[in-house]
Amino acid sequence: MVSVNKLSMRIVSELLDHQEEYRVKVEKLPCGATVIDTGLEALGGYLAGLRLTEICLGGLAQCWLTYQAYGDMELPAIVVATDHPAVSLLGCQLAGWMVKVGDFFAPSSGPARALSLKPKKVFEKIGYKDEHNEAVIVMETAKKPSDEVAQQVAKDCKVEPKNLYILLTTTASMAGSVQVSGRVVETGLYRLEYLGLDPGRVVFASGSAPIMPPHPDVGVSTAKEEDALLYGGTACYVIDEEDAKLQDYSVKAPATAWPDYGKTSYEALKAVNFDWSKLDPSFFTIGKLTLTSKKTGKTFIGGKVNPELLRKSVEL
Repeated sequence: MVSVNKLSMRIVSELLDHQEEYRVKVEKLPCGATVIDTGLEALGGYLAGLRLTEICLGGLAQCWLTYQAYGDMELPAIVVATDHPAVSLLGCQLAGWMVKVGDFFAPSSGPARALSLKPKKVFEKIGYKDEHNEAVIVMETAKKPSDEVAQQVAKDCKVEPKNLYILLTTTASMAGSVQVSGRVVETGLYRLEYLGLDPGRVVFASGSAPIMPPHPDVGVSTAKEEDALLYGGTACYVIDEEDAKLQDYSVKAPATAWPDYGKTSYEALKAVNFDWSKLDPSFFTIGKLTLTSKKTGKTFIGGKVNPELLRKSVEL
């Protein structure tokens, strides 16, 4: 199997070589680790967000921008396609590594997870681990990591600190908004896996979601971006599975199965005092899923895109 960190380094090199064009800020920590800011102090933008998304996916997917009508409203949108769904989506893009060092914490994704094997159960399930001398991690944070944080991450990944590349993003930035919407296919697969699907059975996957305008309040911005997935996200999966199971997933997996469907994410989060752990698991999904059986060719479609709720969220 290919090395997701090696593949991602090609994209990292693109950012490093064209910092001004991508509006990113690069600095070195004392230990030698490289930090690439895509939206904390740097302005970033749509194109930085695309590269950030591709890095999160371990270089095993392609992403591009488009413009999409949602009822009488038009929004930019991101399209994601991968021929390696389990590894790129769950093995890399899933924010499954909570980096905690001292008072610093950041939900983290990217190919470095395949070196540290965090969380281990995911990599046992998908049967993949990376071996490479460079590590690339994406941290969602409003605070820059210290030298101590970088050294711990490098240690967990079994690489020299000088070979560690840390990309920083925040949901209150344009690049951050792009990369959250770029999680549309991963979020759908995460829900399917939760319902019992073996992710290794997913052969191909693609999808699209609108990109919400960023908001200076991180809480509001994050909620809007969740609505992009819940009410605007749609994905297609080709799966080596029986029809009966796919038909069942098509009913249970989409956002329409969420008991609070119809509320904006901000309303739902406010009701639980922004404690994400109190949300029903069915919240963590996308609006519409198209599931095709590789065995029979039959397709099952569940859920819908909801332009009215998208507009309500945009106007928050």
